[in-house]
Amino acid sequence: MYLLFVLGVYIIFAKLFVDWKRWREFYPTIQFYIICNLLYNFIFYQHTLWRYKAVTVPWLNHTLIEIAFSFFILPVVLLIYLQYFPKGYKKYLYVGIWIAYFSLIEYLFMKKGLFIYEHGWNIWWSTLFNLITFMIIRLHYKNTLLAYLISIPIIFILLLFFHPSLQELK
Repeated sequence: MYLLFVLGVYIIFAKLFVDWKRWREFYPTIQFYIICNLLYNFIFYQHTLWRYKAVTVPWLNHTLIEIAFSFFILPVVLLIYLQYFPKGYKKYLYVGIWIAYFSLIEYLFMKKGLFIYEHGWNIWWSTLFNLITFMIIRLHYKNTLLAYLISIPIIFILLLFFHPSLQELK
């Protein structure tokens, strides 16, 4: 089962790379991302842009995989990402590596049939989304209000382009 393997890998990452004494420092940003992620899943429930597909057991669906992703994998990823964020010009390379990492994993899962694109979404949209996401995560950590102010129009644009009931407004 891929999900158990992936969860195991991130448990190892959490043990090796997370300074658990600092978790409270990053907790509001982790909450922000989890809420945004779950909100996407709620709004696009009947019209997903991407979804997870289990190939091992029939009862494992997108919702259960998304819950595991949101509450186990994402917190570890965000703790590592924020904890090691560099200063100066290295931060651009650092963000680029995270974007490439997330995009590559998604691509590999897509090739295995475990990640499905729908309704015009594709790896290029995901890569752009990853760029925006990792910038907003860092911004939220540094300036919460500004991150909210920038996120609202981004959400509206995504809804306008990809949500069927809002496409009629274009």
